[in-house]
Amino acid sequence: MDRVRLALLVVCALLTTTVWPFESTESSEVAPISSETVARELPAVSSAGPIHDEAAIETSLVALPDIADAIEVESSTEEAVFSRILQRLSMRHTALPERERVALVRTILREARANDLDPDLVVAVIEVESAGYHLAVSHVGAMGLMQLLPATGKEIALRMGIEWNGPDTLFDPTTNIRLGTAYLSQLMNRYGSVKIALAAYNWGPGRIDRRLRRGRGIPSRYIEQVMRAIDHGDTRLVNRS
Repeated sequence: MDRVRLALLVVCALLTTTVWPFESTESSEVAPISSETVARELPAVSSAGPIHDEAAIETSLVALPDIADAIEVESSTEEAVFSRILQRLSMRHTALPERERVALVRTILREARANDLDPDLVVAVIEVESAGYHLAVSHVGAMGLMQLLPATGKEIALRMGIEWNGPDTLFDPTTNIRLGTAYLSQLMNRYGSVKIALAAYNWGPGRIDRRLRRGRGIPSRYIEQVMRAIDHGDTRLVNRS
């Protein structure tokens, strides 16, 4: 009898009690996550486009042949200038063996470009000043290929950090070209005229300055000699004045 009563009590208890095995303090309802929500939560993709811009790459590839053509033209032009200058110096009494003449032409081209000068102008000055003889000395003491006075050469060498071992330094072809082109470029920048710069190179800037202050014309003979020395009577440089 006691067992029957106990069983009835257990059944009643089960009927009147709700059991929540995983009860939570928050709402048990979970809203479904939409694709729009996922899109909002994901990091935004940069509007600048992909790392590799296909259009830019395509444009670069199209431009490559043009760049190659430009390099080829520049190279062929430089080679033509090199050959022309070497031929000109070969016709002069430079007192230099062929290997040194080749090195001299390379120096002329390099220093002319570095000083924003036309290589043909530099060669013309060399031809008029020294006839290409690197040991030439003028009656006033100007020395070397571009006929620099020792005082001028020393001043420019010190400014450029070039070793100066006395006046004979100007007999070294490479050093003479470096100093001479730097000096000619300095005069070009000073006067803004090829003709006046050449006159100052020949006469000295002090004398030219005095003539300009007095309203007198500049001597033209030296200028004409240099211009005639340029291949084919090219007058481009005169017209730059």
